[in-house]
Amino acid sequence: MAVSILPESAPFNEEQRAWLNGFFAGMLGVENTAQDDAAAIAAAPDADPPADEEEFPWHDSALDINERLKLAEGKPIERRMMAAMAQLDCGACGYVCKTYSEAIASGEEKNLTLCAPGGRETSKMLKKLVKETGTPGSTPTPQTNGQVESSEWSRTRPYSAKLLESRPLNGQGSAKDTRHVAIDLGESGIRYQVGDALGVYPTNCGDLANEIIALLGLEPDGEVRKDNQTMSLRKALCEVCCLKEPTEELLEELAKIAVDESERAKLAGLLDDDSELADCDVLDVLRMFPSARPSAVALVSALGSLNPRLYSIASSIKATPGQVHLTVGKVTWTKQDRLRKGVASTMLADRIRQGERLRVFIQRSHGFTVPADPDAPMIMVGPGTGIAPFIAFLQERQASGAVGKNWLFFGDQHRDTDFLYEQQLNSYVDSGLLTRLDVAFSRDQEKKIYVQDRMRDHAAEIWNWLQSDSYFFVCGDATRMAPDVDQALHEIVALQGNMDAASARDYIKQMSDQGRYARDIY
Repeated sequence: MAVSILPESAPFNEEQRAWLNGFFAGMLGVENTAQDDAAAIAAAPDADPPADEEEFPWHDSALDINERLKLAEGKPIERRMMAAMAQLDCGACGYVCKTYSEAIASGEEKNLTLCAPGGRETSKMLKKLVKETGTPGSTPTPQTNGQVESSEWSRTRPYSAKLLESRPLNGQGSAKDTRHVAIDLGESGIRYQVGDALGVYPTNCGDLANEIIALLGLEPDGEVRKDNQTMSLRKALCEVCCLKEPTEELLEELAKIAVDESERAKLAGLLDDDSELADCDVLDVLRMFPSARPSAVALVSALGSLNPRLYSIASSIKATPGQVHLTVGKVTWTKQDRLRKGVASTMLADRIRQGERLRVFIQRSHGFTVPADPDAPMIMVGPGTGIAPFIAFLQERQASGAVGKNWLFFGDQHRDTDFLYEQQLNSYVDSGLLTRLDVAFSRDQEKKIYVQDRMRDHAAEIWNWLQSDSYFFVCGDATRMAPDVDQALHEIVALQGNMDAASARDYIKQMSDQGRYARDIY
């Protein structure tokens, strides 16, 4: 029977359609002429029918969660769950937004707290959707502690790796504490590609765990169970429980046992709207309700589980065999006269010593890697710790002998104290590996200058590179930097390409579709 393999709605021009129809017809052993799709399916029953590309209008990180959910009204549950996520496809959850939502809806993934950029807002909405639709429950997927005799290391079976170093990168007097972290992969057999991320299972600060135990008057060695394991209360609070975000279950437990009537009323209100707790951790909440003192078992049961943190890999395995490197900014801040600590960053900077072990796994990237063509030029924009994957990219290109031109935009606060990897980058310039290096140090002058400003300074040259099929990569903050860089790129394409805004958007979308515009943002 004469058939056409591609549907008329497939997004190809006539020349592409003719070629693809011929290609698939040859694979399926059918004649290639223009008939309807149903005939193609009938002629090749073992082949999956080509489907129209589904549109996701809510898949836009610029929209707030209510706008996204409105766009997904009436859609299947997995699409509404997708709309509740941050729409960054950052991979921090181990999926992209679409596949994470599908895994929850199917019951394959029980953990509703994996969307780090979406935070509490996303996890609360996912929990609400699960309850409304009766999809499988929200018990976090148990995590494996310690070594597993397997070559298949993963999020659920992390490898116990050894810390080689956590070396400060900032100079004396910097307001920042950024570390170059080197980890020994030992005999794990772990391989990774540049652009991948390293998942790190953190531990909580022991001082924070001790404060909670003392506040509640509990025994640190008391036995509790968490994630199908029996352990001491202190071990649970240090290594398994999330102490950052108070859960709905914790509020429910406190409301149930609170002796003070006003506290019970307050907790009831928070169960309806907990926006007041946006910047509060577990210790804050326990201090707010002194008449509610849960037992060790009830406390641990009501807390969430620690999720891994993902860090862009700052090394090429070709250049550092058997090791993986990270660039980690230590996060601390003060609130209500108490020092707060980023759980993973302070672990890597302070709480784990050289030779001690931490649990890790590789999270594969979603198209964020060096071009397959070694001759293709690359433009990389990575301020602050966003420099990490581009150190890896440059190492990879050097090790593989790639001859494509490389241009890096790097920025931070002060040149004297915050020029991360300065010596290494300058050596790449001297060797010719790094064709151009443009920097922006925001606080070295009265008017702040950022990487997007440097891009505009060199708009004509960027356009020339893009016209030579250059790849454009961005890594860093999803809230401010990435949108600002994206806007600058659109402006450059419109101005230098003599296009209107719509044409510039189409040009950059085509770059993205070709894999030439890729972002690793968080």
